[in-house]
Amino acid sequence: MALTAHDMSDMGRLAQLAMNPKSGTSREEIYLAVASLYRIQGAGLNERERGLMREILRTLTFDVEMAIRIALAQRLATDTTAPHDLILLLVDDCIEVAHPLILNSPLLTETDMLRLIAQADVRHQEALASRPHIGIPVTDALVAAGHESILMALVRNATARISEASYRSLVEKSRTIAGLQEPLAHRPDLPQLLADAMCEWVSGALKTFIKTHPKMTSKAADRGVAAAVEAVKNPPGTVPDTSTDSSQKLVDKLATSGQLKTGFLLRVLGQGQIDMFDMAFARMLQVDVAGFRKVFYGGGARNVALSCRAVGIDRAVFTTVFNLSRQSRRMPTILAKTDLSIVETIFTAITRQAAQDELSRAMASA
Repeated sequence: MALTAHDMSDMGRLAQLAMNPKSGTSREEIYLAVASLYRIQGAGLNERERGLMREILRTLTFDVEMAIRIALAQRLATDTTAPHDLILLLVDDCIEVAHPLILNSPLLTETDMLRLIAQADVRHQEALASRPHIGIPVTDALVAAGHESILMALVRNATARISEASYRSLVEKSRTIAGLQEPLAHRPDLPQLLADAMCEWVSGALKTFIKTHPKMTSKAADRGVAAAVEAVKNPPGTVPDTSTDSSQKLVDKLATSGQLKTGFLLRVLGQGQIDMFDMAFARMLQVDVAGFRKVFYGGGARNVALSCRAVGIDRAVFTTVFNLSRQSRRMPTILAKTDLSIVETIFTAITRQAAQDELSRAMASA
């Protein structure tokens, strides 16, 4: 797409405004105007013009409210036509801005991801470890990075492809990092020999699970992985970035048409749309959102497990739901051994109706 004289005039004017803002023109307005022009006309810019655009955005970045930069990143997160270097500029911003792009942007290449692992901080790497369908070169690099929180995010990413060499490293690390044991043991692609080796140091309950789920090919695990794949394989743009009111309308519409399912819950959760996740989960449980939040976020692993059981989310996906929902609310994601035992009991010994009844009692007393 060729730039018109009008476009060139706009770019020059924006460059001047960025350096010397006029009265009544905010830096936020300039930032968004430059980003919009860059997004639309990126393919028609030469390298000098692209460099000018990037320099303007870098100059303004720390003068523009984070909410503005986050909103831009969210709009670009599923854009397949945005300039690649604009995406990288935002990925290098603080994690609050970078997160939707690291998690969802189709424009991030494997080379970009490996650079991110080599140069970015731990929080950026944690987000990358949760990205759907990351391949073996990326997961190998994440495992080599070795930070506990990165490894935890990776083993809970059901769609990540992990090499046998990396699995050996993860299993060995699980000797001293107890939090790795449960999500590792529940991965259906964990080699059986490595799963057996873990029996030397894991808890009795987890040892029993490993022994009774040879080669991790149980129907429950298969369903769990299928649910996780279904949640991330649809383009994230199919769920719009909406206000609270329109989010509730969308949830109500899906419920009325019979389309409000667990796949939708997992998809919006994976995109960080935590308010829509809460609304949809509450609707599926047929409770009000405030009551749901009080019980779901205030009752620990037990209430999360009960909620998942009540709507039909499989055990193999529980840790993903627990981890992402807690991360979105900036809450701890550590599961103690007693928590894991309780969770196993809920999914193996309690019916969906019983889980719903127990949740109803918890909300009534909250």
